[in-house]
Amino acid sequence: MISGEPFGVPDATGRRLRLGVLGTFVWDIIYGRDPRDGPVEEWGGITYALGALDAALPPEWEIVPVMKVGADLAARARDYLRTLRRIAPDAALVEVPHPNNRVELRYVSDERRSEVLRGGLPPWTWIGLTPLLHHLDALYVNFISGMEMDLPTMQLLRQHYRGPIYCDLHSLLLAVEPSGLRTPRPLAAVVEWCRCADLIQVNEDEMNLMAPDPVALAATALAAGVRCLSVTLGSRGVVYFAPADFDALADLSTHGRGDAIGAQPGPVRTALIPAVPAAVGPDRSGDPTGCGDVWGATYFSRLLAGDKLADAMRVAVIAAARNVGHRGATGLAHHLRGELSPR
Repeated sequence: MISGEPFGVPDATGRRLRLGVLGTFVWDIIYGRDPRDGPVEEWGGITYALGALDAALPPEWEIVPVMKVGADLAARARDYLRTLRRIAPDAALVEVPHPNNRVELRYVSDERRSEVLRGGLPPWTWIGLTPLLHHLDALYVNFISGMEMDLPTMQLLRQHYRGPIYCDLHSLLLAVEPSGLRTPRPLAAVVEWCRCADLIQVNEDEMNLMAPDPVALAATALAAGVRCLSVTLGSRGVVYFAPADFDALADLSTHGRGDAIGAQPGPVRTALIPAVPAAVGPDRSGDPTGCGDVWGATYFSRLLAGDKLADAMRVAVIAAARNVGHRGATGLAHHLRGELSPR
């Protein structure tokens, strides 16, 4: 949807609605997830969001990956996509002659870890990205690597793509040291990045690198045209900020794209959506990897289904808690649907 077509209305052919998902496949090596076991190798990165979308999207929607993958892991990535029910029949990854992203994760607590990056894919250019945006009805962007695209490309996407854009800023706030270690860094051009999406997600650490407190970041984001800012707080839940007249994606059409940018802030609604107890095994162990991605993907899925903000977030915190009881992203969609995993 690069034209001004209305959101969420199938065309006359009755085709399914299409959600573009832009992120990065990552092969994880995880240490410390369970102190009794050795390191675990498995898919990570965007696969957590894909699993959650596969479980939570309404029936009329299908997933269209807008992603590059390194030649070394391309076959495995295609195999993973074939495990998902909601992938569009014409979905195709863009294989590139570069080593795919591989990350070494070392957990020091349930919510704290170190991350070392190996490999890495080249960012999207606007010329390369444009053909993949046609016939998409909504777009979910998750900066898994933080290098999926630069700000000018994201600005062009915002300018020309007319569907709703959800953005998890995520690794935009991580630098890469010469050793590959990811370290926190402030986000340059906060206002400009905020102007590029209708809904923005950050976690508490990321928020602290963007503004002195959530209220300050909310003021910046809403003045830049964001319609809802969500700050995930780990075991404490999620706090969100939205204009008083925005409570569902259908409300985007009330203002038109970009009408709120630079406007004087009006009444703002905010609330804390508490977390629910994590679904862990009898030994009280769990896997927190990917909880933020599962939360955001489930939340956006429910918004696409027509849910109001708070209702969508309540479903999302349940999914994030359920994710803790599953190891890795393989079979995650089955687990979130309450089915037996095929693995």
